[in-house]
Amino acid sequence: MIISGANNLYNNKEAVDELNVFPVPDGDTGTNMSLTAAAMVEELNNSETKSIEKAADKMAFATLRGARGNSGVILSQLFKGMSKSLKGKDSCTPEELALALDAGSKTAYKAVMKPTEGTILTVARVAAEGAAQSEKDSIESVIEAAVEKGEAALKRTTEQLPSLAEAGVVDAGGQGWMYILEGALEFLHTGKPVKSTASQKRAQSMAAASAAQAKVSTNIRFKYCTEFIIEKKKSSVNIDKFRETIKPKGNCMLVIDDDDVVKVHIHTNHPGFVIEEAIKMGEIMNLKIDNMKRQHNSIINSTDAKPVAVSGGRLTAEKSEPEQPAAQQEPKKKQRKVKTEELKDFGFAAVCAGRGMADMLRDLGVDRIIEGGQSMNPSAHDIVKAISKIKAKAVFVFPNNKNIIMAANQAIELVGDKKVIVVPTVNIPQCVKALMAFNQQRNADENEALLTKAAGKVKAGQITYAVRNTEIEGRHVNKGDILGLTAEGISYIGKDIDDILVEMIADYIDEDTEYVTVYYGKDIKPKTAARLEAMLTEKYADDEIEVSFKKGGQPLYYYIVSVE
Repeated sequence: MIISGANNLYNNKEAVDELNVFPVPDGDTGTNMSLTAAAMVEELNNSETKSIEKAADKMAFATLRGARGNSGVILSQLFKGMSKSLKGKDSCTPEELALALDAGSKTAYKAVMKPTEGTILTVARVAAEGAAQSEKDSIESVIEAAVEKGEAALKRTTEQLPSLAEAGVVDAGGQGWMYILEGALEFLHTGKPVKSTASQKRAQSMAAASAAQAKVSTNIRFKYCTEFIIEKKKSSVNIDKFRETIKPKGNCMLVIDDDDVVKVHIHTNHPGFVIEEAIKMGEIMNLKIDNMKRQHNSIINSTDAKPVAVSGGRLTAEKSEPEQPAAQQEPKKKQRKVKTEELKDFGFAAVCAGRGMADMLRDLGVDRIIEGGQSMNPSAHDIVKAISKIKAKAVFVFPNNKNIIMAANQAIELVGDKKVIVVPTVNIPQCVKALMAFNQQRNADENEALLTKAAGKVKAGQITYAVRNTEIEGRHVNKGDILGLTAEGISYIGKDIDDILVEMIADYIDEDTEYVTVYYGKDIKPKTAARLEAMLTEKYADDEIEVSFKKGGQPLYYYIVSVE
């Protein structure tokens, strides 16, 4: 039912994207929600789920890790709330499903600092109210009522938010949730799930990508991808101690403490050791162990991989390489002493697009660049992977985009083994300013305050183009118009890129201005940048303002402006 709903959203993601009121090239709602849901579909397709609890838990876990953009994070929270409501259930009644929809709505509301009515939150809440008010004589009747009430709520979003009323559209996130519910209902009506229109193409591209990666990744250090859930014996079990115990045994570790259960993922050569440590804390569920080396070799040799997995409650292993407990393994000639790697106090991860931008941030001390930004928001898991590779006690994360901040915050709960601080930067100039304010002599909390304050002081602007026709703040925007974006929104609309750049800088400059830095994108020729730099340097020479143009190489945005 859920896969049918997710596929229905995927098939209609462009339609959801078109509902976005803000006309800039961005990681649009339909794209972000569909990619988040796609992570869930992949998880459900690749594992057996013999109970409602297990299915719901996999839905929540996959969407939490795969969440992209604010809409994807909210979607993951809806499934997280549903999962908590269905804990301990092998199956559920129509009434319990209605309660789960309500729990999902409430969890999503709590995840948003300032909930706004007329959004996906409203649509999900009213849909859940419809489910609760249904006769609840069947699962189908619950979803039918949710769809009916949800569609009515979706139509009303146009009246609830002035920006939607002005553009004459419904809320994009709310429409995305309705596509999921409608796809679920389609399955209940017909018994056949909605098929993804891109499933075959996606499968082919994934196979090609896997084959390509396999050819360059034959040297796998840790063979067994080990995943399971621990149902705690006691709420007081020491999860931090468990993390530290299994950490030396592998990499790509995720240990997520989620109320009564702990979700574990690790690549290791000793799954038996990891499982033995886990059993000390509670009962093991949803165990899955895949031999990644065999899978890579099978792709290279075009033969079928034989994963180690749990099937029908039995752990089955390949006969050629039986799994043995750590204590029974053949002793090696000489045990190597594992050298404990010393952690530095602070590390930095930043999201950006463009080689020039990445090089500049590395020069300022950023350890890991997370590729992404507008039109390609990284997932929470992408951010987690970057953080996990930084050998530091505390890691500062710079989202550099307002649509990535929620995913960055969600990554915090997925890391667990180090202190992570998200500095809520919405653009590159704020990130640069914050990095320059960092003080090695201060602790993490003191630096958080310093960096956040510094980021708020810079004046930043961006110049891009309109991707759709719309009405916004009483002004008409045509597709292809050049847009100048500031903290206030769309401040400039025109036809000439350079004219808007010059006008924006002139408006930003005041008697305290000392520096103007312009990062030019990949669509701007160096000769054009040099000409503008010379012209603006001459223009502001008497004001003793230093003007510099730097190659950012960012896509979609012609110029990013910083004024200090």
